Amino acid sequence: MIKKNKWLLLLTSVCILLPILAGLALWDQLPEQMPVHWDINGNVDGHTSRVIAVFVLPCFLLAIHWFGMLFTAADPKHKNIQGQPLTIAFWICPGISIFVSTMIYTQAMGFTADVQTLMPMVLGLLFFLIGNYMPKCRPNYSIGIKISWTLNDEDNWRSTHRFAGIVWTAGGLVMMLSGLVGGLVLFFIVATLITLLPILYSYLYYRKHSAKEES
Repeated sequence: MIKKNKWLLLLTSVCILLPILAGLALWDQLPEQMPVHWDINGNVDGHTSRVIAVFVLPCFLLAIHWFGMLFTAADPKHKNIQGQPLTIAFWICPGISIFVSTMIYTQAMGFTADVQTLMPMVLGLLFFLIGNYMPKCRPNYSIGIKISWTLNDEDNWRSTHRFAGIVWTAGGLVMMLSGLVGGLVLFFIVATLITLLPILYSYLYYRKHSAKEES
């Protein structure tokens, strides 16, 4: 998989590191202490050094990116990971790197980074895109709802991922709408629900079909 997608891996890796170039260009305008964390009200409540914000954070995301891709390539069912789901997986870390660094640099230079609006809208868009392709995700150990009930039963996997596709698509839209009203609380509620509902669905599917087999 890595060999087949080597140019995409190279491109996404470069995109992850682009914030370093932006940080070097803005170096003299950036403070020694950079904002890196916001509370639920959108107020900065965590800082780190300029060196860590500019260099370490993108490199850390690059390491996660490579680990994730190598882990996916080593998946015994990696041949089932194809098309749009794989493309989205390649672009998650680059998107996070560019988005997070933009928020950090904007806030550090004295502008207001509207976390309560931007974070729900960006993450909501991500959930919306993943939700659209979730039903196309075939059984594997790297991408999707990877719990015992889905991994041990292909019918459970397919049904759960069809359900998750609906839930994540709808949840993504609600997340984006919550960004328009500045609602991080609503965002976290929706994020929790769309994470737990597919797991609950998979378990109920397992219980229902296990009962049929026993009877």
